[in-house]
Order: sequence, then structure tokens, then C-alpha cells
Amino acid sequence: MEELTILLAVMTLGFMFWYFSRQKASLKVGQSAPDFSLTDQHGKIQSLADFRGKWLALYFYPKDDTPGCTKQACAFRDGLQELVNLGAEVVGVSVDDTSSHADFAKKFHLQFPLLADTTGEVAADYHSLINLGVVKFAKRNTFLIDPQGKIARLYLSASAARNSAEVIEDLKHLRMA
Repeated sequence: MEELTILLAVMTLGFMFWYFSRQKASLKVGQSAPDFSLTDQHGKIQSLADFRGKWLALYFYPKDDTPGCTKQACAFRDGLQELVNLGAEVVGVSVDDTSSHADFAKKFHLQFPLLADTTGEVAADYHSLINLGVVKFAKRNTFLIDPQGKIARLYLSASAARNSAEVIEDLKHLRMA
């Protein structure tokens, strides 16, 4: 009987993970990006208003120092100068705390803010939260926000390897338009 209970619990969690990971964001291109105010790995509070007048690549990721998240963060790190040259900033967000972010940033020489959304509230505002009750984590979604604070591009279930390059290419086209 105990084995059946465990099996049902695992199957239920698996279904919930599948269901919530398949949900599409209801945010749309052209709408105002949800505001946020979160602490980064240096203890500094960062908000959407801080990036007014610049393009912002706001990316949500599941967990510090995991293979996919490291690949994505390092790709943004490696493309950071090109993004800055295009007038953009990069900000990563996960439900990890500031200490975890500080260790992750130091280990991989990440020179952009990693925001601690420990309650998952901001990720939920961006329809980028998977909440399984006792476990919460962010979906790998990225939002390119224009200098006026409007969503210019959505990258849902973004590729850890290609996300940074996709943002750079789209930013080049958007700036020419």
C-alpha cells in the first residue's frame, strides 16, 4: 500500500510539472512589462524603473549552478559587451537567494545582476513560475523589454545555448526598425 501511495505521489508531481511547464505565458508583445523590485547578488535593490531608457534582457532561470542555467548565464556573460553596445542590459532572475546568486556570479564571473525572487512573486507576474507547493522554480523564459518598459520579444522555454544569440539578433533588428 505504501508503494502505491509513493507511486501515485510521484505520478502526480510528474503530471503537475508537465502541466505547469506547458502553460503559455499570457504576456504579450507590446504590453507594459510587470514592475519588479528585487535584491541582486550584491545586496542592491534593482527595479524595472532602473532600466528605463535602455533595452533589457530579463531572463528567468530555474537554479543557480546547474548545467543548463550555467550554460545560459555564461552565454549572456560572453555576449554582454555586444548587448551593451546595442544599448541593452542583462538581468537574470531565479527563486534562489542572494547568497546563492553571489556564489554563482563569482564562480562564473557574471558581471550582470542576478535577482533573488525568493517568494516567486515576480516570476509569477511574468508567468514564469512553476509552483509545486513545497518546490518552486522559474521557467526558462526571457523577455526583451524596450526602453519605454514594453515587452518587445518573448522567448518561452528559451534555449540555454541559443538564448543570448537570439536576443542579440532580435535587438539588432528592433533597433533598425
